Amino acid sequence: MDNKQIIVVSQQGTGDFVTVQEAVDSVGNEPVVIQVEPGIYKEKIVIHKNLPPITLLGKDLKNTILTYDDNAHTLGDDGSPIGTFRSASLFIYAPDFMMENMTIVNSSGPGTGQAVAAFVDADRALFRNVQFLGDQDTLYTGPGRQYYDQCYIEGDVDFIFGPATAVFDHCHIHCKRKGGYITAASTPENEEHGYIFLDCKVTGDAGVEKVYLGRPWRPYAKVTWVRTNMDASVHPSGWHNWGDLEKEKTSRYSEYGSYGLGANDMERVTWAQLISKEEASELTPDFVLGGLDQWQPAKRSARV
Repeated sequence: MDNKQIIVVSQQGTGDFVTVQEAVDSVGNEPVVIQVEPGIYKEKIVIHKNLPPITLLGKDLKNTILTYDDNAHTLGDDGSPIGTFRSASLFIYAPDFMMENMTIVNSSGPGTGQAVAAFVDADRALFRNVQFLGDQDTLYTGPGRQYYDQCYIEGDVDFIFGPATAVFDHCHIHCKRKGGYITAASTPENEEHGYIFLDCKVTGDAGVEKVYLGRPWRPYAKVTWVRTNMDASVHPSGWHNWGDLEKEKTSRYSEYGSYGLGANDMERVTWAQLISKEEASELTPDFVLGGLDQWQPAKRSARV
């Protein structure tokens, strides 16, 4: 990794700051690594749009936790519900953000409604070995390109949602609710790719079944699963039209090489498709996310 300023956050007072937000607020104009020591950091964190590239780097995935418990019904300062998009524990607006070896939680709990753990509204955002924990609407993927490498993402309803072009590479996706929905993509019509899942694993809690791989939040939703191990929690039909037959005509849902008890080529909805081996081979992170600036996220590392 390039030589960058390193800021240390420690709740024990052995670093430069005791909260993550204090460390973020101290950043000047140069790229910086914020090294977060193990601990449970209960704070709403905002990575503002005008900041330089910031890396949040934890030493211990399961014991370095960023958490908050807002949900869409939480009352704001004006006495009104804050809504889904203000409920997040972590907000990311600055481009070229990186995170590694940390856990992001919305601890509002099941049945409390929409409660976002990470609100990622940034281009060239990279997450490696990160856990996203929540229930409904765990991970919002806003406009831009995003790369999730070896991450764990859990929830129950629409827990990966938004308009991003995003690649999930060797990730573990876990559903906690019977009849839940993993993705709710809102891919813009002019975008070639929405969500691409490469060599991932899909599981459900004990007794969880009839989980859908996705439903279209907006008409041109695009989601593809490539070489994914799916357990028995996945609904045989795979996909749901969100009660709108018109979305079957415009959404693009596809699979290649799914395997496991939840893989079922014969019973998938007729408006989804199976892509060829050749088509699947083209869906590399560099191809999907490269863009005009030829971004290559798989080659970047946050390690110091």
